[in-house]
Amino acid sequence: MSEGIAIAMGTVTKYTQGARFLCTGETCPFSEGFRYIRVHLPGATESATVRNDFVCGLCSSPLQEDMKFRVLGDKQIVEMIDAKVLHALKGHSNHKSHFRIQTFTVFLRDELANRMTIGNHYKIIGIPACVQNGPQATACIEVSSVQPCKPYGPSFIGENFQYLLSLTSSSCWRFTAMLANVFASQVVPPGTYNTLKLAILLSLVQTCEIESADYLDLLIVTSDTLIIDRLLNYSICLLPRGIRHPSSSDIFPSVSKDKHGTGSASIQACSALLAQGGICYIGDLSSYKKDKLELLQSVLESRTTTLFIPGKKYGEEADQQVTIAVQTNFWSYVDAGSSPKKHIARDSFLIGQMDLSLMPPNLLDVFGLLIHNEFPSCQLSFPVVNHVLQKAINPEAMLYRVSQQFRTQDYEELILFAKNLHVQLSSEAENLIQGYYLASRRVRTDSVHGSKLSASALKILISLSKAHTKLSLRKKVLEEDALIAILLFESSLTLKHGKSALCIEPNAVFPFDLSDENSLQQRDTYLLQCHHQLLQFIGAYGPGTYISTNEE
Repeated sequence: MSEGIAIAMGTVTKYTQGARFLCTGETCPFSEGFRYIRVHLPGATESATVRNDFVCGLCSSPLQEDMKFRVLGDKQIVEMIDAKVLHALKGHSNHKSHFRIQTFTVFLRDELANRMTIGNHYKIIGIPACVQNGPQATACIEVSSVQPCKPYGPSFIGENFQYLLSLTSSSCWRFTAMLANVFASQVVPPGTYNTLKLAILLSLVQTCEIESADYLDLLIVTSDTLIIDRLLNYSICLLPRGIRHPSSSDIFPSVSKDKHGTGSASIQACSALLAQGGICYIGDLSSYKKDKLELLQSVLESRTTTLFIPGKKYGEEADQQVTIAVQTNFWSYVDAGSSPKKHIARDSFLIGQMDLSLMPPNLLDVFGLLIHNEFPSCQLSFPVVNHVLQKAINPEAMLYRVSQQFRTQDYEELILFAKNLHVQLSSEAENLIQGYYLASRRVRTDSVHGSKLSASALKILISLSKAHTKLSLRKKVLEEDALIAILLFESSLTLKHGKSALCIEPNAVFPFDLSDENSLQQRDTYLLQCHHQLLQFIGAYGPGTYISTNEE
């Protein structure tokens, strides 16, 4: 038995299962009947079964195949690699061991053809064999059984998180607020970048290998690219399938000739498929050319990528189109200081709107959340500066007590536990989301450009609400979850299009520093006011929407 990830997959071709040969000698008794039957053996090439230099064992005359009796089957060649390779594809890893990993070839025949999906993890049972291709010999496995490897998350969370959950049980907002507040204290000081850290945690728990899953992509606008890059690198390591995309390779699948000499097409995996059911961090978005950005936009809209395989080039009679599902969240950032138009004054900016002219507007819309970090590069807070200097002197130092209380391993267990929770949308949360969507669509519509809300806005709001519910370790989406989702989404819309009649604060989800219980209570009071303000907004701009209000 062996296991690994399918990283390259050929198209299905034909091979000879069996053939009948007859002696060409007219007087030979073996010129008829079924004396010479050749069948495929595991590991054998096509030429071992069918070729034109076989001779009769009785009269030494050449043998000739009787084509009427040739039996054909399906064959597919797959390249697999050990799942440990995922550790090497992370931007930052706690695994200190050094190892060398090599791909191995497997043959899927007949009913096993197309049983694998590129990028997925499988256990296989088969017969080891050696295939001769000219002067080279390749070790391979003739597969007889294929079983998908389904990762199982932990059935519990750490004791410190259980205690924190019990302490914050009086409010639906406090547990996730504290999670974000102390998250990634090995990279940034507690209490900094809280909105971004909450968005990261929400995206981490909203990962799944189901095709109909909810996705949550992040695009960060920042001037502190080094700190943001470190934070995102650290975060993707909390998932088994967190991939840092190397700029030298392709984000999405590509087609090349099969290296085993068959001449057929082979689909090569990529960062997006290796991050199946996880996160693909693609770095600085402004470093990609126009054609790559257009492809990224298309994939984010459809969650599929299509490959064209010309038949003439790869020895097939007809051209083929292969559509592959892309089940991963994408993270990226944009350097706010790299825009070539940054010195051009624009009078048309609305309050709260950022200059995002560097990126195509349609691409900005397909990212679920647009986040702007709190500190401009020229005004880094003292805790951040102190943290960077301390870590530069001693990278292994534990600078904060919370780093020992809530370790990286604790967050890994929490995220794996939370992402496997199955949550349901309550009618109250659904009404609040629909009411906000209709009202926001009305106030953000003009006669020239139409609605500024993308077609995917409702999906993003539901995905954010479910993610907050999972992170809260609950199974039912409440109005409180929907409120956090709406505030995050409205902040994202404000960066793109300016403030609306809802008029939320710049740091709508974390308006205060969370230093003690009083600050948590103050935040709860503020969020209740936001909820009341949201109901008024829906009542004013979303006629016909029923929202149940609590007079108290």
